[in-house]
Amino acid sequence: MTRIKRLSLFYLVLTITYFFVFNSCKKKDASNSGYPPNTVVDIDGNVYNTVTICSKTWMVENLKATKFNDGTLIPCITDSTIWDTLQSPGYCWHKNDLITYKHPYGALYNWFSVNTGKLAPKGWHIPTIIEWYQLINCIGGINVAGSKLKEKGTTHWQSPNDDATNEFGFTAIPTGGREYMGSFESIGTQTEWWTSSGNVNSNACYVRLYNLHGYMQDNVGPLQTGFSVRCIKD
Repeated sequence: MTRIKRLSLFYLVLTITYFFVFNSCKKKDASNSGYPPNTVVDIDGNVYNTVTICSKTWMVENLKATKFNDGTLIPCITDSTIWDTLQSPGYCWHKNDLITYKHPYGALYNWFSVNTGKLAPKGWHIPTIIEWYQLINCIGGINVAGSKLKEKGTTHWQSPNDDATNEFGFTAIPTGGREYMGSFESIGTQTEWWTSSGNVNSNACYVRLYNLHGYMQDNVGPLQTGFSVRCIKD
C-alpha cells in the first residue's frame, strides 16, 4: 500500500471515530439532562415547575434550597433566640419540621438570605416589589389578584377560600411564616413572600395572601422575619 493510500485510510478511520464519539457524547448529555420542560432545578437538586404569566416566568412552588447558588450553606436556625437576634442569612422549616413541611410548603428565609443576591438558582432572581406589582396589575389588580393566584379548595388553605380560582396555575398555598421573635404562625390561613426590595428603616417589602378574600396586600416587615420565596426568571 502506498504512503498516500495509508494516510487516506488513516484520516478516514479518524473521521469515522470522531463522528461516533462526538454523537455518542451528545446523546449522553441530552439523556442525562433528565428534567422535563418548564422546570428549573436549584443547587440542592430540587425540581420546580414553572409557569409563564404576562410574559414573565415564575416558579410554581416556593423555594426549598438550603445552599446559595455558589454552594455556600445557609444556616438552618431552629432556636428562637438566635433567630430573633440574627443579623445574617438564615432559614428554617415551619415548626422546625422538615419532614412535614418541606413539601409542599418550602423553606422560610429571613431577608438577609434574600439580600445576598445568591438565593435563587442561577438565571433566576427574587422579584422586586415592582415585579410583583407588574404581575398583580396584569392579572386584574390587588382586589382580585389573590383569588387568581391561590390554589383552589381547602387541601392546604383553611375554609373558606371559596374565591380562589388559580386560573394561571400559580398555585399559591398558605405557608404562614416565622415572626422575627422566632414563633411560627398562620399556616393554613395566609402566605407571605419576600421581595428583594428593602428600605431605610431596617424593613423589607413583602406581599401577602389570605384564605378569607382575594385581596393581595403588600407591606414591610423586620428583616429577621421568616417568609417564603418565589423566584422569577431573569
